[in-house]
Amino acid sequence: MDYDVVIIGGGPAGLTAAIYASRARLKTLLIESYSVTCQAVTTDHIENYPGFPEGINGFELIEKFKKQAEKFGAEFLVSEVKGIKENEAHSGLSLGRNTEPRFIVSGRMYKPTWEILTDDKSYTSRAVIIASGARPKRLDIPGEDKFRGKGVSYCGTCDGALFKNKEVVVAGGGDTALEEAIFLTRFAKKVTVIHRRSTLRGTKILQEKAFGNKKIEFIWDSVISEILGGTKVSVLKVKNVKTGIEKDLSCDGVFIFVGYTPNTAFLKDLLPLDQSGYIIADDNCLTSKAGIFACGDCRKKLLRQVVTACGDGATAAFACQHFLET
Repeated sequence: MDYDVVIIGGGPAGLTAAIYASRARLKTLLIESYSVTCQAVTTDHIENYPGFPEGINGFELIEKFKKQAEKFGAEFLVSEVKGIKENEAHSGLSLGRNTEPRFIVSGRMYKPTWEILTDDKSYTSRAVIIASGARPKRLDIPGEDKFRGKGVSYCGTCDGALFKNKEVVVAGGGDTALEEAIFLTRFAKKVTVIHRRSTLRGTKILQEKAFGNKKIEFIWDSVISEILGGTKVSVLKVKNVKTGIEKDLSCDGVFIFVGYTPNTAFLKDLLPLDQSGYIIADDNCLTSKAGIFACGDCRKKLLRQVVTACGDGATAAFACQHFLET
């Protein structure tokens, strides 16, 4: 085997798993995507992670995680995982709890090993921890693709400075939408939040901050139905979901935060997923396949935050260690 465990994903869950796995002296490789950015990295200010009462920049926090994992010997690779397949070559291991032996040779039970396929080569591993995270959902409306990078954005931290003294719109009403709207007021002269309901879904403290910010206005019970412009965004068509009335709204940019889609397409038929594409795993992060664990935002769960991702990563790594040692 190339590695004891390969971790897919470089966010809080994957990095925490790397810290715990490498600290347990498992030979560990973490594969980080170059096309999908960890959500925490693009978060300007994380104020609810324990131990940082003044808050911390997401990029800075992730860098601390990475240095800690490197300290314990974890290896890192930037590449795209294309798939995972089960190897027919098996190492002799005793049958332990939570294992699913594929076959018996000469009376000896064997555990499956895995081949992780990337852009240019493959890696073999005794176990896999999937921490591939999630990416922002699209509105899938006319003009969204045309104006992506020309006024349409999914990251306020990345693009906010481009809209200094301009008017922008934020689509969404959850925590991320409110956090980004508040952040964008540092640059924009006006931020309009468009939400399909009459009340916000974000936490109360974020609602209080948003309502108290004079630069932020709200349009309720409405959705964006089309994005228009010349060389860049200039007008949004906004439809009231109750009356059906559609109006034009002038703006210089639109930031879309209407939920997330898990990065699990590469799994294909390997693991059971829920209807939204999230990996189904138990409380110990065990999937239906022996030796494959899932943690963080790609896993079906109630709360998706940095702190819960870290908890998942630690649990997955410990469960993985137990699996390999029994």
